[in-house]
Amino acid sequence: MDDASLFRTAADALAGDGWCMLTELLTPAQTRALADECMSLYAARQLAPARVVGAAHAATELRGDRTQWFDPAAASPPQRAFVARLDALRMALNRELMLGLVKCEAHYAVYPPGARYARHLDRLRDSDARVVSAVFYLNEGWQEADGGALRLYLEDGAHRDIHPHAGTLLLFLSARFEHEVLPATRERLSIACWMRQRPLDAAGEDVPA
Repeated sequence: MDDASLFRTAADALAGDGWCMLTELLTPAQTRALADECMSLYAARQLAPARVVGAAHAATELRGDRTQWFDPAAASPPQRAFVARLDALRMALNRELMLGLVKCEAHYAVYPPGARYARHLDRLRDSDARVVSAVFYLNEGWQEADGGALRLYLEDGAHRDIHPHAGTLLLFLSARFEHEVLPATRERLSIACWMRQRPLDAAGEDVPA
């Protein structure tokens, strides 16, 4: 599928259901390069325990992953390739849906065996900046028996479990869907991302993103 069709599919799904999965954002080689880098950073203890905003900015029992944010000024070649594709998708969503998305933020996330992330909403209580959440999975050879699904809670009371297969991109509206990460039996690698708009202050004025 060409980029125009791929991105239009994503826009149509977000406008309708509010979420979707894409499988052609990166080539297998690009995905593998990100997985190798993520695992190397994890093995070298360069990923830090994740922190929860609103919980004194400290790691809590709500989540057990370790993360490293992408630094645009020091991005590696695999990171630059990923960010370029995500940014192309962001601009396409702006054209199709007029979402006013101004930038993306992303970090590696590794869940050790048994770790989880409790049910939560990505739209922060005191900020409307996050509009679209995106999770890109890096796990080759993942089996459903390995666990580690992202459980997306739908508005009709049902839920959908998305297993973290390498090359899958999950997109969903940040303010609309609560979700959780279920424990896995092996290390679970992903890139968590948010497409952001300019937040509004209490008077409804734009503030810097």
